[in-house]
Amino acid sequence: MSASDDVTAAKEATGRAAADLVEDGMRVGLGTGSTVHFTIVALGERQPDIVCTATSVRTHDLATSLGLQVVAPDEIGALDIAIDGADEVDPQLNLTKGGGGAHTREKVVAEMSPRFVVVVDESKLVDHLGPFGTPLEVLEFAPGVVTSRLEALGARRVTTRDERSDNGNLLMDAHFERVAHPDRLAASLAAVPGIVEHGIFLGSTVERVIVAGADGSVRELRH
Repeated sequence: MSASDDVTAAKEATGRAAADLVEDGMRVGLGTGSTVHFTIVALGERQPDIVCTATSVRTHDLATSLGLQVVAPDEIGALDIAIDGADEVDPQLNLTKGGGGAHTREKVVAEMSPRFVVVVDESKLVDHLGPFGTPLEVLEFAPGVVTSRLEALGARRVTTRDERSDNGNLLMDAHFERVAHPDRLAASLAAVPGIVEHGIFLGSTVERVIVAGADGSVRELRH
């Protein structure tokens, strides 16, 4: 088996391990990404008596195609557990999310649940947030103004993606290199008019991170 196959196998084991946390009667938030994909597949195979809400159109489509009941966040009201991926995880379990452009919906769903479980492969573990970039969903009204504010906050580079979010807004990435204080940057980004949502998720919201190792192992990180 190649190294790539090992990583895929570990992602599947990790995603399935997260699915084991889901029990009949739960209201479940389903995230977006290559590892949580296997969580959704496992739930589709098992068909527990659950109601779900999805963080993206592609997650909604996958879950419904597998026979899971998926409803809007307002209809489900509150969640028992939310399971999602991440692009970076630091030692305090702070996250960078939004590589797939779904971070606004992901944040809504994560904050609907007292249990937020994150599934990643070990390449996403970092000493500090920043190398991936910080994803942003931004109103089309004045991206240049937003860019100026980001540069004032210390962004070395700001880029705009070709694709839009599921909400129809711009997707941008601010490159701060090293994010020494995720809580401070999160508060600063939230205060910039025109930014709909940023991709920093603070570790205080995370129950556990389930990690797929390149050698096929699965382990958990907790506070």
